[in-house]
Amino acid sequence: MKKNMKSLSLALLISLFAVAFTVVKDTTYTVNQQQSKLTWIGRKVGGEHTGTIQLSNGKINWNGKSLTGGTFEVDMSSITNTDVTDKEYNQKLVSHLKSDDFFSTDKYPKARFVITKVTPLANSQSQIKGKLTIKGITKEVEFPATIQASGSQLTARAKVVVDRTLYNIRYGSGSFFDNLGDKAINNEFELNVVLVANKAEVIN
Repeated sequence: MKKNMKSLSLALLISLFAVAFTVVKDTTYTVNQQQSKLTWIGRKVGGEHTGTIQLSNGKINWNGKSLTGGTFEVDMSSITNTDVTDKEYNQKLVSHLKSDDFFSTDKYPKARFVITKVTPLANSQSQIKGKLTIKGITKEVEFPATIQASGSQLTARAKVVVDRTLYNIRYGSGSFFDNLGDKAINNEFELNVVLVANKAEVIN
């Protein structure tokens, strides 16, 4: 009887160790470009402009409970404006955003974000830290995100506030130019992100 109890206890102990040291494999989710949406808001004295921009590709790593990493690229040449109804002025504004005054899309066609740290919070939220590269300049950004998993799909929502002057985008900035008056443009712009990603493969 004692021998059987010892064997049972040993088997149970081995099982507990096996569970404790089981490595949870991350799963890669590929971002769905059509279902994902990135919208921007740029504010100035007395008003604001809004628009969209497209992801060119992206991958998210998920361990079954939280994000563990991810890499995303944005097609800067896809930037649009959605609030100006006059076609000529709309095109002029978008061309200005693509110019060297702002994002220099001919020289720097891609922006990139790489997740470096994820801190899980309550209610499906996580604090995301990563490196954002715009115009060849890389800076660290941090923001909260809500991540939800449903079957083979992940949905992540976040608002990212970016200080454009850190990426040498100084046009209309009161921090660098005097007497701008009502032509001053806020240093920070918002990027509202909805990422939809589908399960791709298991990482060994």
